[in-house]
Amino acid sequence: MNAATVERQVAGVRRTVQFDAVLIIATAMLICLGIVFVASASAALAERATGNPFHYAERQVVYALIGLVAAAIAMSTPLSWWRRLGPALLLGALGLLTLVLVPGFGHEVNGSVRWLVIGPVRVIQASEPARLLMLMFIADYLARRETEVRATFSGFTKPLALVGVAVLLLLAEPDFGAAVVLLATVLGMLFIAGARLRDFALLLVAAVGAMAALALASPYRVQRLTGFLDPWADPYDSGFQLTQALIAIGRGEWSGVGLGAGVQKLFYLPEAHTDFVFAIIAEELGLVGVLLVIGLFSTVFLRCFRIGRGAAKTGQKYGSYLAYGIGLWIGMQALINLGVNMGVLPTKGLTLPLVSAGGSSLLVCCAALGLVLRAGYEAEREDGDVWQRKRFLAGERAA
Repeated sequence: MNAATVERQVAGVRRTVQFDAVLIIATAMLICLGIVFVASASAALAERATGNPFHYAERQVVYALIGLVAAAIAMSTPLSWWRRLGPALLLGALGLLTLVLVPGFGHEVNGSVRWLVIGPVRVIQASEPARLLMLMFIADYLARRETEVRATFSGFTKPLALVGVAVLLLLAEPDFGAAVVLLATVLGMLFIAGARLRDFALLLVAAVGAMAALALASPYRVQRLTGFLDPWADPYDSGFQLTQALIAIGRGEWSGVGLGAGVQKLFYLPEAHTDFVFAIIAEELGLVGVLLVIGLFSTVFLRCFRIGRGAAKTGQKYGSYLAYGIGLWIGMQALINLGVNMGVLPTKGLTLPLVSAGGSSLLVCCAALGLVLRAGYEAEREDGDVWQRKRFLAGERAA
């Protein structure tokens, strides 16, 4: 029996392939939790600014619906299609980060030029789609050059050079938090790909030298980065936001003060519905809410890694590295946001993925997880084909 006949017979008995239900449920729960707490945290601010207490919550619902459409498109598009666009994705990422710095296209918010605008409309926060496009390119690079990455220093530094350009553009906005997340995610992907530890050691030495030079050249930057160590030393200026977040978390105790009953969102805690929405969750739901958020993000992270491992076992390297990279990105950004809210990391403008108010972040995260679900689907389909092929051929030999 020839190979074509075997393939036709296998296709006729192919087992049902499904998307990862656990990842879908965890993602949906985080989105719903975000909508509820964006409504709770922003009601007073929205009413004062627009006259509609649910203004930001309604926007979050609209963005969530658009995000679901983006996720559906990603889930229905073969990864091979995206992989063929690798160079275009890289150019798109760098183009977005460059365009936002061009006068007339970039819009300044809180001292940083992060938004692309068309006329009077803020279209998108450039760093969000740029980060996803960059990770998609890096996944393709690692799938093609895996041996080179493991064996040579040049294979390790080539992707870092491209990421370094993106990091410099992010720092020019400035968006230090996004730069850190992107660089750390790519380093994590290189580690998973098997890059040599001595290459990481050389990079670490260079990074320490750069930080030392920064400390000597700009002491005020170091002071800003280390101010979180004792926010109570200046609770009405540099430490104000963090002290208010800590008060909110402390008020929550075990079970919280009740949904909607928090007071820190009433013009005490700045950015309560964006960067510090976790503090409001902790205040109103207490330790129960904190553990719920941590559990959901842990589930998303672990399922991404499970899909990445499954894709690697079936030889689908691109899907594997893409799932690993997106899992690292979302997990790391969530960890940093929680650390900032709890005062163990410097305050930076990073949202809590899928939860914080913000259309760009929510839309891109939905699309990214749609790609992970597609990677899992293709890996399971390939695994099922192999299983059915072995089963069929075993039956033929027995006959």
